[in-house]
Amino acid sequence: MSVKRVAMWSGPRNISTAMMRSFENRSDSAVVDEPFYAAYLAETGREHPGGPEILASQSQDWREVADALCREEPASLYYQKHMTQHILPGMDLSFTEKLTNCFLIREPRRIIASYARVRGDFTLEELGFEQQAALFDRECDRLGEVPPVLDAALTLSNPRGVLGQLCQRLSLPFEEAMLQWPAGPRDSDGVWAPHWYASVWSSTGFAAPPAESSERPKTLTAAQEAMCEEAEGLYKGMRAHALRG
Repeated sequence: MSVKRVAMWSGPRNISTAMMRSFENRSDSAVVDEPFYAAYLAETGREHPGGPEILASQSQDWREVADALCREEPASLYYQKHMTQHILPGMDLSFTEKLTNCFLIREPRRIIASYARVRGDFTLEELGFEQQAALFDRECDRLGEVPPVLDAALTLSNPRGVLGQLCQRLSLPFEEAMLQWPAGPRDSDGVWAPHWYASVWSSTGFAAPPAESSERPKTLTAAQEAMCEEAEGLYKGMRAHALRG
């Protein structure tokens, strides 16, 4: 079987799970949810909600995970939801050359404000901005062209147009089923889902941005403001290439 392996690289507090739902609702796909999560926790020792269950649910060896992502053939379209903060220092990224890599971005201030409501103490490294930008630059150099970039706000404003353009870039037929899905959990959800996926479990499609979306969150500490400033340049550099439908 010829398998197209689409890897979507995102930081936390984005629409990454909704995007996974969208692809899983296609007629030709299988998905995997954050396959490097256990390896990341094992390597960093960070405490996350449901940490012991996560460590028990996946391989903690990133090499073993990477091999499976490039070898397994669960469907003709294998969609892989990845978190860029799970890219560990020293990780050999040559496995990504066997994948079709795409990038999902969101305004840093919104990510940081959202993440701060879940975990009060964190570093910029835990949000994956730098890892995402480095992988993006690597792909640009390898391909000689810009890989697909999706911005969360632009996608929510025009899901049909952006997803249609993404499918075109991926040489896939667009399916209407990508725009809506059944509410509730799925077997493909990681064991961490009860801690993070409440809004996705209640969703049936891409929700339009709220009316107040143009107002930037202002409740950040001085340290978080500094993170925002550092991440903004990385975000803007990638957003210039975002699909607009």
